[in-house]
Amino acid sequence: MPKTRPAAYVIGTRDNEDRMTKVEAFNATGTEVQAADTMPHSIEAEQQLLGAILTNNDVYDKIASIIGPQHFYDPVHARIYETAAARIARNNLASPVTLKAFLEDDEGLKELGGPAYLVKLAGAAISSFAVRDYAQMIYDMAIRRELITLGHDIAGKAMRADVKSEPKDQIVEAEQSLYKLSEQGQAESGFQSFLKAVTDAVNVANAAYQRDGGLAGVSTGLMDMDKKLGGLHPSDLLILAGRPSMGKTSLATNIAYNIAKAYKRGKRHDGTEGAIDGGVVGFFSLEMSAEQLAGRILAEASEISSHKIRQGDMTEEEFRRFVNAAKELESCPLFIDDTAAIPIAQLAARARRLKRTHGLDLLIVDYLQLVRGTSDNRVQEIGEISMGLKAIAKELNIPVIALSQLSRGVESRDDKRPQLSDLRESGSIEQDADVVMFVFREEYYVEREKPSEEKLDEMAEWQERMSRLHGKAEVIIGKQRHGPIGTVELSFESQFTRFGNLVKPWQQGGDGEF
Repeated sequence: MPKTRPAAYVIGTRDNEDRMTKVEAFNATGTEVQAADTMPHSIEAEQQLLGAILTNNDVYDKIASIIGPQHFYDPVHARIYETAAARIARNNLASPVTLKAFLEDDEGLKELGGPAYLVKLAGAAISSFAVRDYAQMIYDMAIRRELITLGHDIAGKAMRADVKSEPKDQIVEAEQSLYKLSEQGQAESGFQSFLKAVTDAVNVANAAYQRDGGLAGVSTGLMDMDKKLGGLHPSDLLILAGRPSMGKTSLATNIAYNIAKAYKRGKRHDGTEGAIDGGVVGFFSLEMSAEQLAGRILAEASEISSHKIRQGDMTEEEFRRFVNAAKELESCPLFIDDTAAIPIAQLAARARRLKRTHGLDLLIVDYLQLVRGTSDNRVQEIGEISMGLKAIAKELNIPVIALSQLSRGVESRDDKRPQLSDLRESGSIEQDADVVMFVFREEYYVEREKPSEEKLDEMAEWQERMSRLHGKAEVIIGKQRHGPIGTVELSFESQFTRFGNLVKPWQQGGDGEF
């Protein structure tokens, strides 16, 4: 039986038949779900907005970044908006007369009174000054409708017993859907004035100045690396690459440990609460287990060989030192996730959850090629992963360090120092990264060139080279979007898998500081 059309429709109708029938949805259990005509909406706001656009096309530019056709509750209003937007985008007039040619055969519009409804919309528009408020109202109600639908969808899936859809997978899926919903309307910030950009730049410089000319970003604990990079900057993606056994994971764990150990919370210079020194670190260890990674960090902290720890071959004094180091590390805000072959979407969801529950100032992924994407094409998959990691850095406003393997091409060269072209599937990685660093230990290669004991001259030369290279490593900065490239020399203690600041010859006998 036909119902009375809501009053909002009366402006453009010739009858009182309600085009919109009550749509009742049922979930898996048969209980009634929110009826379509009781979902949050405002027909009046939609009419006022459309009327303002049809009266003055310049209004469209004010609201185009807020709403789209999908945000309108009435499908006819959505089509009117979409048609008007398409004409305005081509610098053509969008008015009741010009839109009539495109919409006069629209069945939904006919039920509202045909092209005359467009005239009534334009005639009933009160003013264009409040269009942003109307647009925001329409957008907010659309989001509320999507939240209701999503909630029913989550409940419906949870009610159904499906062997292919485990509860933990449903949680991740629900989290991703909610994130996508929250992300809407935030991606495009549009143009900002030069004054705002300059103010932001001054604030960054002020942060460095307040640290006595130190860093704008988070300190790695490695002095020479900090000077080259200016610390680890929020929203930056840093790629740390190297061949196997060069020490990529060791350097990453050293940086993670240094930052977590230095963590202090307080009021920042901008008035917000957060880390004023060090930071909360999230570490995705896709290759090593959490226990193995913790063992490496404990070896560094206790200065006991990793091999001794694994074998249990420790003296009583060493074991006491080991236990004390473990107690000190208990309070370090370092969180490890050792899920193997984690999809990039799930990695992002877990990073967001960590940021929400404990805070997050640095994310480390070891290593990039072990993360899973959705594409069957390997090059496209790596591109999706590197873009995803950069998106996480920007969204959470934190630095992300992703470790990466290098191709075997390095081994075939005489000079085995890595280059940007040695990155596996390098195109997308190099493009998305703000900083690309390579770990290189020449000692590793020279050690394998040991000559025969009988060749005395060659042996003496080899020993001299080994003596010169022993305990030294290089971090080659091959790309830095905001600073210089070059080489940073570090010390490397293999028994503790620890990188450190390298004391220069002119610093001998001093305190090791500039």
